[in-house]
Amino acid sequence: MTETITSHQVRSPVAPPALGGLGLFTVLLAAALPLIDFFIVNVALPTIGADLSASESVLELVVSGYGLAYAVLLVLGGRLGDLFGRRRFFLGGMAAFGLTSLACGLAPTAWTLVAARVAQGAASAAMLPQVLATIQSATAGPRRAKAMGLYGATAGLSMVLGQILGGVLVAADIAGTGWRAVFLVNVPVVLVGLVLAARAVPETRARRPEPVDGPGTVLLAAALLTLLLPLTEGRASGWPLWTWLSLAAFPGVAAAFYAVERRADRLGRTPLVPPSLFALVSLRRGLVMILPFSVGFSGFMFVIAVALQEGAGLGPVQAGLALAPLAVTFLVTSIAGPRLIARYGTRVVTAGALLQALGVALIALAAWRSWPDLGLLALLPGGAVAGVGQALQLPVIFRIVLSEVPSARAGVGSGVMTTTQQSALALGVATLGTLFLSLVPGLGMRDALITTLLVQLGAIAVTGLLSLRLPRTID
Repeated sequence: MTETITSHQVRSPVAPPALGGLGLFTVLLAAALPLIDFFIVNVALPTIGADLSASESVLELVVSGYGLAYAVLLVLGGRLGDLFGRRRFFLGGMAAFGLTSLACGLAPTAWTLVAARVAQGAASAAMLPQVLATIQSATAGPRRAKAMGLYGATAGLSMVLGQILGGVLVAADIAGTGWRAVFLVNVPVVLVGLVLAARAVPETRARRPEPVDGPGTVLLAAALLTLLLPLTEGRASGWPLWTWLSLAAFPGVAAAFYAVERRADRLGRTPLVPPSLFALVSLRRGLVMILPFSVGFSGFMFVIAVALQEGAGLGPVQAGLALAPLAVTFLVTSIAGPRLIARYGTRVVTAGALLQALGVALIALAAWRSWPDLGLLALLPGGAVAGVGQALQLPVIFRIVLSEVPSARAGVGSGVMTTTQQSALALGVATLGTLFLSLVPGLGMRDALITTLLVQLGAIAVTGLLSLRLPRTID
């Protein structure tokens, strides 16, 4: 009996919590939900506007309110998970996501929907950082590499499936719910996720929990808001004075945030985003690559949804299904991705950028030749090739960013990465979406779409060039 107890005492401190297959499925399901909900409303916006008598600026808030709350609170969500336990925060965030999704689906007015979407974004920010932090803390070696690859595949596929699912649900008009189904569908999924998480997701936390950095949290939120809010609302509002003042304030607020964080780091305190974390070359280079990739991807998804519905006259189902080839090839390539990475290293990212550029060029050519008959068949070649290219980039970039982050800082690292990605997604809708909608009155829908796609090619080229600086192999 004594020997058994002693053996247990020796083993238990070094035995890390294990994330099994069911647990991994559960956290990946949770990772899919926030990204699906970022894109699911794109094809539902016309129906929402008609049903709730919402103006264009209010409809943009339905999208941007979610994205802003999500981006602003992600790093804080990661820190709180480190502090109070990632499983606990994961369960709380998922439950809140289900409740706020229900509030979105039952919203009686446009402004109620905007408020519910902001709350839904905050719930996502509590849930999502725990996914990556749990993977980092509860897996190791080949299992971690596989889990990170699956996370990247889930993230990319969710962004495409969100738009497809949104179109199908709006057209299906389940029990007369119309657009409300795009939010209500989350409720049963969350209930299943909560049951699975309670059984299969282990509790992890930082060994030395770091307290919340109040000044850093406030300044990071202010920096993101001064940049993203005017860019997302400026065009629809007619670019009033506050938008220009906000943009002018952004560099100063961002500089103040960096100064506060650097000072806290030097004094041995616990900044929200430790500047010392950026000493990790893999994290720094990976984050720089996430920016152009996500800006181009989210801008493309928003623009193609508007162009297919308002320009080509497609319904929500046809507009969503036009992206099905991209989703299929992304999924198939993601499955083969780990073997390609093992054989060719990070050069698959460069090849992916080239293929994505070819796919976007083919989509632009299809728009030029086939407009306004731009549907599934016309977009199939370009979408299929672009999907392959994206799948060769996104999962690898995610693995690179977190490859050297110690498990004790897994929550901070995952929060920084997801904040960068989410901010870039919101920035893509704001910049490429604004460019497209501004060009439509003068150039027409077709030429505005082609011009925006050519701009996206520039973002893809940046990603491809940056990939040349990556290490050849990933741990």
